Amino acid sequence: MSSHTKAKRRFGQNFLVKSHYCDRIAASVRPMADETILEIGPGHGALTELLIESGAQVVAIEVDHDLIFPLTSSFATRQNFRLIEADALKVDFCQAIAPASTARVVANLPYNISTPILQRLIEQRRCITEMTLMLQREVVERITAKPGGKEYGYLSVLVQFYCEAEQLFDVPPSAFRPVPKVVSSIVRLKVRTQPVAQVSDEKLFVELTKTLFAQRRKTIHNNLRAGWTRLGLSSADQIKPALAAAELDPQRRAETLTIAELARLTNNIEPLAKDKISRQDLQD
Repeated sequence: MSSHTKAKRRFGQNFLVKSHYCDRIAASVRPMADETILEIGPGHGALTELLIESGAQVVAIEVDHDLIFPLTSSFATRQNFRLIEADALKVDFCQAIAPASTARVVANLPYNISTPILQRLIEQRRCITEMTLMLQREVVERITAKPGGKEYGYLSVLVQFYCEAEQLFDVPPSAFRPVPKVVSSIVRLKVRTQPVAQVSDEKLFVELTKTLFAQRRKTIHNNLRAGWTRLGLSSADQIKPALAAAELDPQRRAETLTIAELARLTNNIEPLAKDKISRQDLQD
């Protein structure tokens, strides 16, 4: 593909160039001829070419109109390649991969919108079995963090609730054009058939986690008092009994809570949450 297609700042583009890192990513994905791979952000096609050569059905989503013609021209003779010009933040991924019912995702996500796209992928997990994502290393460290550390937060809980997360390897700035100022890292997310903990209301679990991590320096009690209306509670006075029923010390901070403890608190708040919670549904 022509190297004259310049990166656009508004898209947060840093194009992966042909190197042994492309080979390592493809090797970690191990695409098979009888499956569908959904690639988000093919860029100049360095990784796309390797995915196509595997024989897998490759569906690529690219938002930059100036890349559509070069990508189409490069892979015009490949029957197992389909390109969709669209914004990944607005795409119905399950519809995009049709007629396939499931796919694995491969993506080099722009740093500025990596978290929203990741959340959208999780929302549409019903047709996604696995994701191999290239993200800023700090984001991957947050995704894979365990309770007790400063990296552990809402994103850690959300991803690990629905996926098994494994950090694979780093990709240096030199593997991109233009060269970014940060180190990237590859993470593999295997979508769980069931969330890691049983909760009576998954939407409430997500909203509760957001509320508890809203102010990291505050105790879980104080964060709940500040956000009790978001949880559908009729009074802040319901917080202490719910914490007691879940056997949680009100003076703890959210970063110390395990997913199992968050699930237990959710299940104790849910019977008290009589009001309709205003939040976006997570799709089953």
